[in-house]
This record gives sequence, structure tokens and C-alpha cells, in this order.
Amino acid sequence: MARFDGFVPGRHQLDAFGAGGFRFAGMSHRGSVLATPSGIRIWPVTRFSEITPDTLQPVLDEAESIDFLLIGTGPDIAFIPQAWRSLLSERGITVEGMATGAAARTYNVLVGEDRRVAAALIAVD
Repeated sequence: MARFDGFVPGRHQLDAFGAGGFRFAGMSHRGSVLATPSGIRIWPVTRFSEITPDTLQPVLDEAESIDFLLIGTGPDIAFIPQAWRSLLSERGITVEGMATGAAARTYNVLVGEDRRVAAALIAVD
């Protein structure tokens, strides 16, 4: 399996997740990922408290092609702050937080339905 070097263009479903990383597009990556309509990139977030508007900037940059953002919050569900909801809502994006496993599965379903979705996924063991 090829190693992921930072960005792979295109929409890809996640083939596997867990063990601290993700597999997609014939590649694997240990660590968190951010999947947007333009591609999947390394996301330098290891815990929910590290998410900021700056770490979500690629989503904001592609807001015109995203209706829904799933945030995989790690092994547990975390509350999405109102400030983030407002920031994304101003750009037409609805956000939902859920445990990473549920977020990855939901992302795959929505990509399979050709929905305008992005996912910010914190890696889990």
C-alpha cells in the first residue's frame, strides 16, 4: 500500500479507519485527515481541543462546494461550540460532531450518494 504524502486530489471513500489512521485511494496514513470535495489531506489535529478556525480553513476555502461538515471528534462525542457553528453557517455549511467511527461511516454513505460533504476526522486507535 502506498504511503500518503499530504494530499490526494479527488473524492474518495474511506476504506478503513482505526489503529491511529485511515486507508483510502490505495494509500494509508497514520494520523488525522481532512476530506473535502477537492481531496484528502493530512490534518494536524490529534484531539478535539486542537480544532480551531485555522485548522478548518480548507473547509472554509471550499465552502461553495460543501453543504455539510462532519467532525469526527475522536473516540467520544464532543459538543461543537456555537462559534464554530456560526462561522460555518455563515458560509452555508451545517456541522455535526460525532465519534470518529460514526463520522467516517456517515461520510462514506454521503459520498456514495454524491452529497456535498466534507469530513474532519481525528484518528483513533
